Amino acid sequence: MLSEQFRGNSNDVSDGLDDYDPEKVREILTHLGYDATFDDKEKFFKVGVVRDSSNYEIWFNMVLEYGITEFVWVVFHNFEVRLGSPWSTYPRFLINSDARIRNPVYRSYEELEEILEKALFMYEDFKRHLIHLYCN
Repeated sequence: MLSEQFRGNSNDVSDGLDDYDPEKVREILTHLGYDATFDDKEKFFKVGVVRDSSNYEIWFNMVLEYGITEFVWVVFHNFEVRLGSPWSTYPRFLINSDARIRNPVYRSYEELEEILEKALFMYEDFKRHLIHLYCN
């Protein structure tokens, strides 16, 4: 599990990489095969956008501040939001109200690349299942 493999030593953000360069992150995402846009105002990356059908739209938002990763899969189906919360909220709904999974923490760009590679692999699997569901 990403949160177990890449966890901070405490609840405070001092454990992660203090600051990141959006261009360096964009290079990592390009190396992993993804085009990314960066929202300067909200400070997040948008990657893996799929707009192959008027029936659905899917993408992956990534917030990477203070060495902490926050991932959000966004899904619109028939012009309605079906999904759009951070990953960390889903265990409370799917497991139990006390379940918590921490966001992965990165201390270097090398760790960030490893986290992003695994997160994007999960996104591709998720996306493949949704596309199959929405196209049938």
